[in-house]
Amino acid sequence: MEQQRAVVVGAGIGGLTAAVALSRSGWRVTVLERAAALTPVGAGIGLAPNAQRALDVIGLGDRVRDLAAWQGDGGMRTPGGRWLARTDSQAAAARFGGPLVLLHRATLVEILTSALPGGAVRTGVTAAVTDPGDDRRPARVTLAGSGAGLPGELEAELVLAADGIHSATRRALFPGHPGPRYSGSTSWRVVVPAPARPFAPHETWGAGRLWGSQPLKDGRVYAYAMALAPEGARAPDDERAELLRLFGDWHHPVPEILDGVDPDRVLRHDVHHLPDPLPAFHRGRVALVGDAAHAMMPSLGQGGNQAVEDAVVLAHHARSAPDFLPSRALAAYTADRLPRTTALVRKAARTGALTMLSARPAVALRSALVGAVSRVGPGLVLRGFDGVCDWRPPVGPPRAAATPIPPRVS
Repeated sequence: MEQQRAVVVGAGIGGLTAAVALSRSGWRVTVLERAAALTPVGAGIGLAPNAQRALDVIGLGDRVRDLAAWQGDGGMRTPGGRWLARTDSQAAAARFGGPLVLLHRATLVEILTSALPGGAVRTGVTAAVTDPGDDRRPARVTLAGSGAGLPGELEAELVLAADGIHSATRRALFPGHPGPRYSGSTSWRVVVPAPARPFAPHETWGAGRLWGSQPLKDGRVYAYAMALAPEGARAPDDERAELLRLFGDWHHPVPEILDGVDPDRVLRHDVHHLPDPLPAFHRGRVALVGDAAHAMMPSLGQGGNQAVEDAVVLAHHARSAPDFLPSRALAAYTADRLPRTTALVRKAARTGALTMLSARPAVALRSALVGAVSRVGPGLVLRGFDGVCDWRPPVGPPRAAATPIPPRVS
């Protein structure tokens, strides 16, 4: 049998994981990335046990854990440094079957690309799905750019769109969907050398502001911040100066981390999400993964983790075979992923609203409640991640779904 062809649009974490998973399921995979080179953003990523189990399916979990920092005991603090809640990393690992691990996105991208056949990733290529195909005809993708050796159009038995929150593929498949919505918050991310004084991993909630500091294995620190802001707002000078204005007087290690920030390496992005679920994650032979399908606020730390889950579940249902039918395989993928990710998008939005409370009485009440819950039942904090971090990938033969191909939304 001639090897069936899959095209992956987008070489982010979800797209690359899907490419590896599909390749190991028997597909001949081509990854198309519009950037001129794979240069991952200078930020970290936390992989919870659910995503690690998905990576175990494709044989990469152990390598990720070897290169990552295992999150130690930490907790939640006030801007003045008072601990509101302490976390027990061993208790979390016991409850969810493993630790949270952190690594630089560039490291994860290198792990994933090294697991693909040579030449599978083509950069400098803009791809557009012009025909999603169906059970009788292949999907068609038109190409523009400098991808050496590629024609102007590709046909494929399967197309996977991992083209991000502003996905052109999603708009083409579901033009009536309202698309992403601004959350009201903007975010910053930095990776800097670790400060001289040690510190425990923490997330600190202020009034309409949040800061997190997480050590990486290579001696650097991944720090992230959020604050209420008008959409599209930017600092009048530079983003490091803006961070100093917002967080410069917070507890250790925040000022020390800011001292090490290169103003040219601060990443700032407005936080958008998809609060309105799609009717399906597929149409014809095209499937959506990651932010293209279910962008969520970062308040649960699950955005990248869910993209990894998507990739492995999709490959499970799309095993290459002579009788591959997208109407069956991709409907099963939608049936598995749409309810779970919809629930997590909503949960992340609720948690995000809690973190961004700005009125003093509301902030004081939030701190009191978090502290009380931590003292009375430390396990209650972990219980909030039940059904999230304890997820396990599907095993056994793919099941058929009764869900029909959704009609085109107009």
